Amino acid sequence: MPKTKTQGIIFGLIMSYAMAIGMEVYNIAIKMGFNLNMGGFSSMTNAVFPAALIEAGYMGLFVFLFSNLYGNRVGAAFSAKVSDPAKDNPYFCQLIRQAGTIAVMCPTMSMVASILFNVILAGQPVTQLPAIWVGTVIKNFPMAFFWNMFAAAPLTRWLFGKLFPVKTHV
Repeated sequence: MPKTKTQGIIFGLIMSYAMAIGMEVYNIAIKMGFNLNMGGFSSMTNAVFPAALIEAGYMGLFVFLFSNLYGNRVGAAFSAKVSDPAKDNPYFCQLIRQAGTIAVMCPTMSMVASILFNVILAGQPVTQLPAIWVGTVIKNFPMAFFWNMFAAAPLTRWLFGKLFPVKTHV
């Protein structure tokens, strides 16, 4: 995929914002109570999107920062322990790396969200942060996993491929 540092940054920004937008739509819909309505998330309205885009604007920066500081490296280390690119299917290796990254980034971003939205903005006591964080991870992990595997990563690879097509020699 990315061949240069610039391409890596662009790929990382696309992935960070694809994840942030999906997670913010999910969390704003929950905050608005759509998960409790008859029909669940299927009763969601377009009112979710403006608030989600605003929050994704700055949460995407946190995703980009933490994934570059350690999330991507931990995902790669996990992948190296579990899969072997010389022997295993490349798609399997890719999925294992994604899973390792999600396993680090979801708890990280859940902590960021817990501090920002619950402690700072909602005024919850910092002494409750461990419970708030665990609850946030429990809520977010399934969505982060499936959103990454089936939406954000494929969309990012597709868009990156359109921006940087692989040149084939004839």
